[in-house]
Amino acid sequence: VQLQASGGGLVQAGDSLRLSCAASGRTFSSYAMGWFRQAPGKEREFVAAISWDGSALTYADSVMGRFTISRDNAKNTVYLRMNSLKPEDTAVYSCAASRLPILTRTLYDYWGQGTQVTVSS
Repeated sequence: VQLQASGGGLVQAGDSLRLSCAASGRTFSSYAMGWFRQAPGKEREFVAAISWDGSALTYADSVMGRFTISRDNAKNTVYLRMNSLKPEDTAVYSCAASRLPILTRTLYDYWGQGTQVTVSS
C-alpha cells in the first residue's frame, strides 16, 4: 500500500488543521492506521492510531483532547484533526499502515511521506 499525507501548513498557536492520508490499494480497510511526527533534531514519535474499522483509538498524552484521528474506508483515507495547536506541535507528520489485527503504537509496515506542520507563537 502507498500512503500520501497532505494538509500541513503554517498556522498560529491556537489554530486548527486537518491532515489527510490517502492510501492506494483495495486492502486499506484491513489496516490499522497511525500518525507519527518528527520535529527537527528529535526522534519520530507516535501521535495517534485507529483500528481497521475505527472502533478503537489511541493517542499520545501530548495530543489527547486536542487531536482526533478518524478514517473513511470508502475513500481510503485517514484524517488527523488538530485543534488548539501549539508551537511544540511543529513537526513533519507522517501516516503509516499496520497489518496487525490489533491497535499498535509501534508496529507499522508501510510509511508515507510526511507533511510539514509549523505552528508559530
